[in-house]
Amino acid sequence: RANLPGAGIFQCPITGLSFEVKSAVTIIYKYASWTRHLSEADQEMWVPAGPLFRIEVQPGVVQAVRLPHFVCLAEDTNTSLCSIAHFKSGKMTLEKPTKLIPFSAVLGNPSFSLLGVLWRRLRSTLNSLPMHSLVLIFQQLHAAKTTLHLYLIPDDNSVKQAIEKQEMNWNSKLIPKPSPFSPLFFGCIYRVSSTDCVVITPEAQLPFCYKSPKEQQLFVEIYIRDMTEEIELLMTDTRNDTVVWRASLRSGRTAVTWAWCLLGADFMKKHKAELCSRMRQLSTILLHLRDANVINSDEEEEVQGQDTSQRRNRVLLELAEKKGLEAQEQLYQILRMKDPYLIADLENSS
Repeated sequence: RANLPGAGIFQCPITGLSFEVKSAVTIIYKYASWTRHLSEADQEMWVPAGPLFRIEVQPGVVQAVRLPHFVCLAEDTNTSLCSIAHFKSGKMTLEKPTKLIPFSAVLGNPSFSLLGVLWRRLRSTLNSLPMHSLVLIFQQLHAAKTTLHLYLIPDDNSVKQAIEKQEMNWNSKLIPKPSPFSPLFFGCIYRVSSTDCVVITPEAQLPFCYKSPKEQQLFVEIYIRDMTEEIELLMTDTRNDTVVWRASLRSGRTAVTWAWCLLGADFMKKHKAELCSRMRQLSTILLHLRDANVINSDEEEEVQGQDTSQRRNRVLLELAEKKGLEAQEQLYQILRMKDPYLIADLENSS
């Protein structure tokens, strides 16, 4: 439930859902299940590209809604295949978004019930459609030795939160994790491996696909008998043996940490002035930094409490700088994922 105080644009930091309203209003929204509402025939034609939402609000107040999606809008991505599904009385109608931007599809003057972003399935393009993704790692606290569950999912908060709830019921702890280095592709297989002796079951390969939050998500279990030294985990694209993700687990710690270098720190130092003026989506960036245990709630409040966006960005950059090289690398990787066009523009300028 969001009690919006007046006209403006408001974004939910938990779901990524955003509303542009012309007056004060209360909006009620929750996740819904694609598999429950999308018929089998429709599932043959369409693939979910973001969460499905049930939204209730007074008619005529919302001027635009921004629905989150996880498709990477690279230069060669066919955006004409994107539609917004609208379910009423059990029937689905499709609307073209008013605008498609990184991480959101904008729909102007919307009516509400069930809304979500779909992408048209084409055999020739589905496997070449780049998706933003997450790797989630949980440690089972009462399992023998070191036992991890590793998930590979689209960057969909509804799926992520469903997994976290399930793992909490299994007495597991979410531990910090990087995202893949680059967008991944539905329908492709990614192999999990290690430079050391670990046992991976049921098999070391994960298909990258969309499964509804109500479904059991796919994962591999990683069993480490003897954590005497640092262990590196890798994920490889089976099509070309390219490493798409890497993390390390160190003896005596209960957290997977980023395999980092000086790249992030060097980038932050070189482009600090431009980042202060051009960095956007701060609420989402702060949420990811908190998930990775880079900042705490007091530090997030300190950043958000600044009076201008430029000052908020500067305080965040200086905070990451004080925390060291690994914090700067994590901030850099989050920016690469959430604002790839800004990062590409700055890197090209240098």
